[in-house]
Amino acid sequence: MQTYDKKPYYITTAIAYASGKPHIGNCYEIVLTDAIARFRRAQGYDVFFQTGTDEHGQKIENKAVAAGKSPKAFVDEVAGNIRGIWDSLNISYDKFIRTTDGYHEAEVQKIFKKLYEQGDIYKGAYEGWYCVPDESFFTESQVVEKDGVKLCPDCGRPVEKAKEEAYFFRMSKYADRLMAHIEAHPEFIQPVSRKNEMVNNFLKPGLQDLCVSRTSFKWGIPVDFDPKHVVYVWLDALTNYITGVGYHCGGESTEQYKKLWPADVHIIGKDIIRFHTIYWPIFLMALGEPLPKQVFGHPWLLQGDGKMSKSKGNVLYADTLIDFFGLDAVRYFVLHEMPFENDGVITWDLLIERINADLANVLGNLLNRTVAMSNKYFGGTVRNGGVSEPVDEELAAVAKAVPAACEKAMETLHVADALSEIWNLFKRCNKYIDETMPWALAKDPEKQDRLATVLYNLSEGLTIGASLLAPFLPETAEKIFAQLGTEKRGFAQLGEFGLNGETKVTEKPEQLFARLDPAAVMKKVAELFPPVKEEAAPKQPEGSEQKKTGKSPSPAPDGAPSPASGGGQEPLVHKPEVEYDDFAKLEFRVGKVLVCEEVPKSKKLLRFEIDFGGEKCQIISGIKAWYKPEELVGKNVMAIVNLKPAKLAGLLSEGMLLSAEDEDGNLSLMTTGRAVKPGAEIR
Repeated sequence: MQTYDKKPYYITTAIAYASGKPHIGNCYEIVLTDAIARFRRAQGYDVFFQTGTDEHGQKIENKAVAAGKSPKAFVDEVAGNIRGIWDSLNISYDKFIRTTDGYHEAEVQKIFKKLYEQGDIYKGAYEGWYCVPDESFFTESQVVEKDGVKLCPDCGRPVEKAKEEAYFFRMSKYADRLMAHIEAHPEFIQPVSRKNEMVNNFLKPGLQDLCVSRTSFKWGIPVDFDPKHVVYVWLDALTNYITGVGYHCGGESTEQYKKLWPADVHIIGKDIIRFHTIYWPIFLMALGEPLPKQVFGHPWLLQGDGKMSKSKGNVLYADTLIDFFGLDAVRYFVLHEMPFENDGVITWDLLIERINADLANVLGNLLNRTVAMSNKYFGGTVRNGGVSEPVDEELAAVAKAVPAACEKAMETLHVADALSEIWNLFKRCNKYIDETMPWALAKDPEKQDRLATVLYNLSEGLTIGASLLAPFLPETAEKIFAQLGTEKRGFAQLGEFGLNGETKVTEKPEQLFARLDPAAVMKKVAELFPPVKEEAAPKQPEGSEQKKTGKSPSPAPDGAPSPASGGGQEPLVHKPEVEYDDFAKLEFRVGKVLVCEEVPKSKKLLRFEIDFGGEKCQIISGIKAWYKPEELVGKNVMAIVNLKPAKLAGLLSEGMLLSAEDEDGNLSLMTTGRAVKPGAEIR
């Protein structure tokens, strides 16, 4: 195996916004980055892993006021809690930066002044729509309007009209240069779908100048030459990647900075890919600094089937899951269940299933059997008896191939695939037990050396597997070595089989992962998250629309104010308010209708085959009364594509088409106003 002796490797997470406690979906990123950092260390890299907290902005100022605290006291508490959660997840970060750190604030002021003095930042006035949660301004053409309410194009929440004096960054000045860089470095933005989104949706249409200061709140880094302005939160937050390792604007940067920059990879959520692949590279170009080698926009870990939400008080948090299942079980689930590009799902049922199947049955049972048989047949001593058979070579071949396969997967950040490769080895070891039948060998005194060889090979396979597992489940790997009486193998030796000498297993094997009783776990879950009774909808007065038609009027956007009543109409009746986290679980996409036909013996249903950008899905929809099948073929439609599949009239429906309903109950399919490629995400 190739090693990378002391070659620098700089990896970062996005810094967590210090507005509250991160849930398990937020924690996925830090565990993912930790696994990559540990794996690179095992390969021999000199890794520097930075994480931290983003602590400025209007949202935090508002939350601090609501909590009756100063903004600094508020972020001190939240940042401490976030760091505590990272530590509870066994995160091996080298530095935890806070954007309220004095050295960072001083460098941000110098950076802002440098960009102003060289003409990249200029003073103007901004009139537009502002989204407080996203700390972002949008133009009239960028916001989304629904039922007369202006909504943020990123998060879907209402925006407010704002006008203020501001400083702006000339983004268009560097757009062509950034496009050229992306074209010359196809690995820069990963996955490729994120790159295509940035190029097609932002760079090609043309970049607008970016607002980089605010005057309507005070909790931020002051512009030192114009102190009524504070630095825009993204210019502040993004620069942590260089200030944290010793960048000095206008002066001599540290040896650490010269060693580590450019970063090897920024690990971030797909929702902030634009800030990291457009704004951040352009800021660096303006500063004359190299761009990071790669930005990986990972998918989201969503809480399944809409049953968990902050509003119901049952969001999954890391500390809760660790209490239920143990640290490494939680780490394994979030790393294994997340695809490279698409969103993953976490539910109690899936957690139980994965822990029982993979951790208890495959790995835990393998170790327990190996240690128990070594104690039973040889008093705990494991030695190579020197009696080999072809099946041994088959096991050794798998064990020697897995490290390279694992390394190949990690090279492209396919972490779940790397874990699957390790489990292939553990599964092969279990099969080896069935093939060699040690219990049968033990009955023949003349086959003691063969039996010893079998148990030695199992110990060897487990040692190699545990050595590879250490970056992902560090505590579990150490427990395996302790029970086997072996040590973690160096990366350069992982492609070899048969390196252990005579060893001694523990006398009393400890169960790595106990099988879970689903009923018992779900009983505890029910006690922890008792059902919340929803408030009954307000009674409708006589003569209201609901009384006349027997159905509720269509709701306004979640969290949006109702349009003013007039003309004798009753106000809209809203569904229960939901958190944005709940809304974000739904995946909306544009699809092109390939096939549309009537469902036999059904008065309401049409069957659709729809192309969502290379992925074809079947959707059954009850709109037959309003459309003829032939008029829908070739049209672009909008759909929710991550609903749990359901059977309608015996046919599997893999999504739901979006329709608008008028006061008479007539349905109209939602389509796109412009030509949009199939698969485009609706945001």
